[in-house]
Amino acid sequence: MPSKEHAGVVSSLDKLYEFDREPVTEDKLQPGRYFAGLLAGEHVAGTEFVIGASFVSWGASPMHVFLGLALGNLLAVLTWTFVCAPIATQTRLTLYWYLRKIAGPAATAIYNVLNAIMFCILAGCMITVSASAVRIPFGIPPQVKWYPESAGFVVVVLIVGALVTLLAILGFKRVAQFGAVCSPWMFLMFMGGAVATLPVLAMQAGFSNISTWAQFWEAASKFIWTGSTPDGSPGMSFWQLTAFAWICNLAMHGGLSDMALFRYARHWSYGAYSAFGMFFGHYLAWIFAGVMGAATARLMQVSMAQLDAGEVAWQALGVTGILTVIIAGWTTSNPTIYRAGLAFQGVTPGWPRWLVTLLTGAATTIIACFPFVFTKLLNFVGLYGLLLVPVGAIVFVEHWIFPRIGFTRYWVSRKRLFVSWPALISWGVAIAAALWLQWSGTLHLFSLFLPIWFLTAILYTILAALCGAREALPEDDGIKTAEMLGASAKHGPQPTKTAQEPEQVDMLLWAARIVALLALAACLILPLWVYSKGVSGFEPSMALMKKILIWPTLIYFISGTVWAARRDRIKDPQGPET
Repeated sequence: MPSKEHAGVVSSLDKLYEFDREPVTEDKLQPGRYFAGLLAGEHVAGTEFVIGASFVSWGASPMHVFLGLALGNLLAVLTWTFVCAPIATQTRLTLYWYLRKIAGPAATAIYNVLNAIMFCILAGCMITVSASAVRIPFGIPPQVKWYPESAGFVVVVLIVGALVTLLAILGFKRVAQFGAVCSPWMFLMFMGGAVATLPVLAMQAGFSNISTWAQFWEAASKFIWTGSTPDGSPGMSFWQLTAFAWICNLAMHGGLSDMALFRYARHWSYGAYSAFGMFFGHYLAWIFAGVMGAATARLMQVSMAQLDAGEVAWQALGVTGILTVIIAGWTTSNPTIYRAGLAFQGVTPGWPRWLVTLLTGAATTIIACFPFVFTKLLNFVGLYGLLLVPVGAIVFVEHWIFPRIGFTRYWVSRKRLFVSWPALISWGVAIAAALWLQWSGTLHLFSLFLPIWFLTAILYTILAALCGAREALPEDDGIKTAEMLGASAKHGPQPTKTAQEPEQVDMLLWAARIVALLALAACLILPLWVYSKGVSGFEPSMALMKKILIWPTLIYFISGTVWAARRDRIKDPQGPET
């Protein structure tokens, strides 16, 4: 017989309800600050060190990096805002459940399992990156093979994985709160590391310091983004870099996986909050990581290919750099495991979400013990998007196009079909075409997104028309969306409004906010001070900054956590169920 304590824990976990199979009610919608914090925290990841260094080894030029990446990240923001978020806010469902209404149980089961496995691998990569930083203080050697070579590394991965899984179990709001606290500090760490190591770049270029944009551009062109690969081959083009930035999170926006997040948004325009992740987390972080990586390679007299995220952060920021990589891995793997748990939930009827997420986190942690997920990250990201984005095209066509061309939306559900052959055939043909186009050398991996998306959309429309989508069909009594439930039902029970008491100033809230802002200011001032010392004073000032920087960091996390928790308690006294 289970103990009372065990039963109490299970009961508490069962209350962490995340609307796995029904629309989110209006009283559970979240404000924009959660999406800003969550998306910024998720996309300021430890892997940005890897990606930023990759642009150097790929031979990108400064012009292509600054302009191509800007355009690609803008296209990603627009895709989130005008493709993903509107469908999410109209249905209030996860893609993993909405797809069942469009493509039937068979296609949904295949997609959910595949998507969840991919998310587990991606989250495992983030945990591996975090562990690559933790290993440094304990003297654990870099893990360069596909399997773990150190028992200590495995222990570190297990601890990090357990913490990440616990936060993912707590649900959307806790994941968003964690990202909101961490994201401003993480961005400052990326920027501070780049600013503090600029004197190394000046040393290479023969300057006393880099004090003008022209000097930075000259040094960057010679020693960071040279326009050619290490073996002298031409570097990546403007359009290849643009495409990479666009498809880097293709499964989330074009593939609609982030319906799991935006179903909680109060308005579809919240998709624009993805700009915090794309421009602070990707665009600027990639540029800063390139500067830090080049400087670290110079200081250690090695090639950038020999460096991992932990080593770059350690050389640039000391112990605080290690903490940066750890937390950056957490803020990315948390929402990823959350999505994976929801995907598995779609094929495990009757299982509570917390248990599915726990098992998902355990599988992810095991994957993270094998460093191959880290060394093959960039190829994985590209293939991952191509495997899943055809499903996003199918959902987009059914949701937006079918009503406009006179087809019956949800025709598979209305006909009570178990298998949607148009969906499966379109998906399979699109993947086969993508693999052939890549392996034949016809198109670069990063350029396959658009033709594959349109091929899927056209194929699905034609095949659906042949299989019954043009028929007039009765409404089905299956899965309901927020649109179908109507205003009174979809909003759910409304909280009782009480008379507003005069608002009082919360001194603890204001004190925590002021202390947090001052701590962030100190985290910025210290790297600027190192930069101001130039080449001649670089070594002593850098060593001192590494020792001091951890203290304003700790102060920020204590005060920032107090501020965020107290602010949310004041705004929502009853607290969330999630």
